[in-house]
Amino acid sequence: MFELLLLMLERLGLIVMLAFIATRLCFFRKMASSIELTIKQKTTAIFFFGVFGIIGTYSGVTFQPESLALERITFAIPDDAAIANFRVIGVMLAGLFGGMKVGLGAGLIAGIHRMMLGGFTAVACGVASILAGVLAAYYRKKNPQVIYQPFHIMILGGLAEAMQMGLIALLATPTTRAIELVQLIGIPMIIANGIGCVLFFLIIQSVSKEEQKAGALQAQKSLRIAEQTLSYLKHGLSDRSAYNVCAILFKELNACAVAITDRNLILSHIGIGADHHKANMVIQTQLTSEVIKQKRMIIASDDEIHCKEPHCPLGAAVIAPLIIRDNVVGTLKFYYHSKKDITSLETEMLSGLTKLLSSQLELAEADRAYQLAKDAEVNALQAQISPHFLFNTLNTVISLIRLDPTKARTMLHALSQFLRHNVSATTVSLHSLKEELQHIQAYLSIEEVRFEDRLSVTYNIEDELQAVAIPPLTLQPLVENAVKHGFRNKRFNCELMIHVFHHGEQVGLRVRDNGEGFDKTMLNLQEHGQKTDSSTGIGIYNSNKRLQMMFGESASLQFSTEQGKGTTVECYIPKSIRKERG
Repeated sequence: MFELLLLMLERLGLIVMLAFIATRLCFFRKMASSIELTIKQKTTAIFFFGVFGIIGTYSGVTFQPESLALERITFAIPDDAAIANFRVIGVMLAGLFGGMKVGLGAGLIAGIHRMMLGGFTAVACGVASILAGVLAAYYRKKNPQVIYQPFHIMILGGLAEAMQMGLIALLATPTTRAIELVQLIGIPMIIANGIGCVLFFLIIQSVSKEEQKAGALQAQKSLRIAEQTLSYLKHGLSDRSAYNVCAILFKELNACAVAITDRNLILSHIGIGADHHKANMVIQTQLTSEVIKQKRMIIASDDEIHCKEPHCPLGAAVIAPLIIRDNVVGTLKFYYHSKKDITSLETEMLSGLTKLLSSQLELAEADRAYQLAKDAEVNALQAQISPHFLFNTLNTVISLIRLDPTKARTMLHALSQFLRHNVSATTVSLHSLKEELQHIQAYLSIEEVRFEDRLSVTYNIEDELQAVAIPPLTLQPLVENAVKHGFRNKRFNCELMIHVFHHGEQVGLRVRDNGEGFDKTMLNLQEHGQKTDSSTGIGIYNSNKRLQMMFGESASLQFSTEQGKGTTVECYIPKSIRKERG
């Protein structure tokens, strides 16, 4: 018995070889990863494990009462002989990793083959092989985690072999010889097959972990590259960003050259071949044009690259399209000395990197579009002038032309200053407080004609704050709102105060009037740009929205109002100094 066990353990080297072969097969990797197989892959798995079972039969040891001898490949076994073998291992693994159909199919192939070899245990061994595949598949269904539990697999392999020994004792004839056989080979076969199953599993698990580790390292490298390239690609695809990205990729990857192109020109090329693949040159390879046209990654050898330079040292390439919203904007190219250097893992990483860089470019494009839309909206808000104000001013000028030409001329000059500031405000995002005050003064000089001597304005501003940068048309609409609505029914003593002050790292802007105040309901409507009985609400809404778009919600206008006592409007924006234009 001990001699038989040693002989069988010696033959486990075959299991190691078959395990290694299995790790190279795509269908087995998917089974080991619990990925659903296609019908074709299941058929391949049945055939592979069926052959595995047959090899396990031939690699066993022929047992006869008188002797132990290594089995030579044969098509028949003497009636008084039996085989101590590893057939159960292949069938068990088929059921564990492939499920019921694969386990049953592999069991049928290995079992029928065993029956055809003959011997007084042929039927019992054949039936046991079929049942082993079913048993393994059933246990996997009840306990899906079994493929991650080596001890369970070893016990399961031993149980399958014990079941075979039981069937031999029950079915084989003569019964006396069958029982003697079981007593002699039972324990060695149970131990050897249990060890064989777990050995196969550990080899598969080891290779799988190595692949997972390699994949994790590749993912880590991809994330590191993404972090480094983001700061450059957020500005879009250009000569400068392409050069910096190529430098990063060339340093991080094993490629002998890296290049980025747009649809027509080479933006950057780092590595071998840089003597004729130069920035701002027309694309040198026909393959690049094919990638742009087909919108898919292409892997090519030297004879497929078709470089215009006859002695180009680039031996192989992976060229992938950079895509923004389904439009190819350029290509990312990785060059190698030989196509043998491009492994499947490398290809997957390069494909992922290309998609990642395309996403970064798409985000940069979206950010630019957002900024353009934001700037356009700010400009549109800034450019709005109340048509009633303009018409009333012109009508007043017409009336004054005959009554007081000098005052009419002064009013027209103030109007021109007001319009000039209003138009210039659409060309900049910030201007100085001094410029904003000039705009307000131009407006108030027009309104003073209507108010005559009823309006007094107080400016509470420190000299050093004159150069503080604020968004154009921040205070002016608030002043206009106070004059137009706060003083609408006030006959005398209309007081307006404009206060700009330090507020920590911010600047506080405040406009206060002693007018009739607002109704709370009307104030809420105005803040949302909705019409009221006395106002369209657009002025306050525009001012508030511009501040929110430029500085965030914290810069929103804050109101304090009480009917009959006036209104205070204030906001707080980041402090910055702006030099005067001109």
